[in-house]
Amino acid sequence: MPWAERDAAAHVAVPTAVSDKYSRGVLGVVTGSSAYPGAAVLGVEAAARTGIGMIRYLGDATEPVLARRPEVVSAPGRVQAWLIGSGTDSQDLGLLAALFSDALASAEPVIADAGALESVALAPRRGVIVTPHFRELARMLAAGGTRVDVADIAADPGRWAVRAANRLGVTVLLKGATTWIAEPDGPQLSVSIAPPWTATAGAGDVLGGILGALLATNAATAVEPGMPARLAASAAVIHGLAASIASRGGPITALDIAERVPDAVRRLLSSESG
Repeated sequence: MPWAERDAAAHVAVPTAVSDKYSRGVLGVVTGSSAYPGAAVLGVEAAARTGIGMIRYLGDATEPVLARRPEVVSAPGRVQAWLIGSGTDSQDLGLLAALFSDALASAEPVIADAGALESVALAPRRGVIVTPHFRELARMLAAGGTRVDVADIAADPGRWAVRAANRLGVTVLLKGATTWIAEPDGPQLSVSIAPPWTATAGAGDVLGGILGALLATNAATAVEPGMPARLAASAAVIHGLAASIASRGGPITALDIAERVPDAVRRLLSSESG
């Protein structure tokens, strides 16, 4: 089922006069590495611009993250959702592996990407959303005991998103020209609004940050049946709108997309009120 702007607008949490930084959502972030610090910067930037009360960054790229976003907290504490794995390699996690395990063992919803995907495949649980591209999904399925060619996933990504969700027991957001979202025994959604220029390095890290913010700001309902898929699809809509606004028919970078996220959110809220 296609997921549209009006659908996504219903999942944007708008603060009120009595909101504070804690009630507006706290996102824990374990992303980035010495090799890929930019992934952490992009995800944190996107989460901050989606609308969230606080971000706790606990990864290996603290210095560049704080240089870009000095309001980020670099100390552990209570969070309402986790974003893990972006900009990391499953073969070289070091101390991050323990942080991934802690997040996956917690009660909070988790978005897992890149280096955290195989950890999820080996120990899936309810409330986890994975955000692979085709090759990463093939590796996840192989880690879980199902071997599939990347070409087969590319030929029918919607079907493979559903199969992976049911096989792995997690919500799958499969990235591509059309983003496919599937929840175990739940809804299958699709989003196709991003321009082709969105196929650029770091765009997936931005998507992860947007989704992290939506999970944290909707923490009270984020793990209810059907909600992980709806929040994931809503993040894809915001991401695609931000990319369209940034592009205006021309080339863009991932940071361009992140910087246009507030414009995308305003557009969604306007469409809902209209």
